Amino acid sequence: MSGLRMIYLALAVIGAIVPMYYFVSWFAANGFDLMAMVDAWHANDASSGLVWDLTIAALALTIWAIAETWVRRNWVALWAIPATFCIGVSCGLPLYLFLRTRPVV
Repeated sequence: MSGLRMIYLALAVIGAIVPMYYFVSWFAANGFDLMAMVDAWHANDASSGLVWDLTIAALALTIWAIAETWVRRNWVALWAIPATFCIGVSCGLPLYLFLRTRPVV
């Protein structure tokens, strides 16, 4: 495995662990209430801007992954889409780059 692929994989793992740490901490303090978490994301204009920024980035990544996967036939790269929407762009993007750069047979 190339050094670049190892970096992508490391970033995907870090991009999964770091957000999940904060999500789990928040749920431990506030109970498992998804709507309360969404409300917290929109506590002020700065956090709302960040939520929309990441949502638009997630949609762009999804469109890119689908379009490129359709051409390259690298179907395993589509695993980045659920990673993006279940964990975040911080995991989904490096995961997609890791899966995209694997040798396709």
